[in-house]
Amino acid sequence: MRRIAPLFALLFVLACQKTDEHAGHTATATTAAPATNNPALDPKREAGPLAEFGNGGRGYLTVPNQPGRKPAVIVIQEWWGVNDWIRQQADRFSGQGYVALAVDLYRGKVTTSMEEAHELSRGLPEDRAIADLKAAVDYLSARDDVDPQRIGVIGWCLGGGYALALATHDPRVKATVINYGRLVTDSNAITKINGPVLGNFGSADRGIPAEDVKKFGAELTKYGKLGDIKIYEGAGHAFMNPDNKQGYDAAATQDAWSRIDGFFDRNLRANMPNS
Repeated sequence: MRRIAPLFALLFVLACQKTDEHAGHTATATTAAPATNNPALDPKREAGPLAEFGNGGRGYLTVPNQPGRKPAVIVIQEWWGVNDWIRQQADRFSGQGYVALAVDLYRGKVTTSMEEAHELSRGLPEDRAIADLKAAVDYLSARDDVDPQRIGVIGWCLGGGYALALATHDPRVKATVINYGRLVTDSNAITKINGPVLGNFGSADRGIPAEDVKKFGAELTKYGKLGDIKIYEGAGHAFMNPDNKQGYDAAATQDAWSRIDGFFDRNLRANMPNS
């Protein structure tokens, strides 16, 4: 198991460090404070301070203000860190009835600088990142308001690769969404995934060629892990983030979110009381 981690780390860095992929992609300035309430989201939720778990792990937690156990989603950052956009995605899931936890892999560091993001991603210890993500699963599983059999994970770019890595390291993850993150086709890793995988990719992403995505989908199909893989024609890297001024694709993003919502609904909320 430990032999896989260094390979994942190298691939994650390569997926997010290419400057041509991130041309025009800037991040909104953030602080460590929780994001403010968005009136477009379900107001019946509670966003509190950063949750702490494991040996130094932390994350932004947002919880629906509803009784009973709920499904949960682990949200994993891009290479910028847990900034406003990532917190907004956690808020979005909470507004849909999920307990959402955005794991802070950088442990407090956030940047809008491509150069610093490059350094932070390269300097992220892969063993610690996987340990923090598994500790996040522990944390959610132990909460009274979470059904431990209904935990999923989603990530973008750096986080997309780590979402896939978590799925190969922890069988408690029952649904995985990878958005233009680094892939793996090693059969030993794929067979460890304990649930379906949905992926969103762009045909113009120079770091993740469409042919590699097709091979990844074929491996998932071979081992019965495929949920849904789609390659958006003309879309590039980070096409779902509106801060990516030159690469944001509104139509592809709308379709991707529709597929993500349906995927989590089918695999995490189906047949759940009060869902």
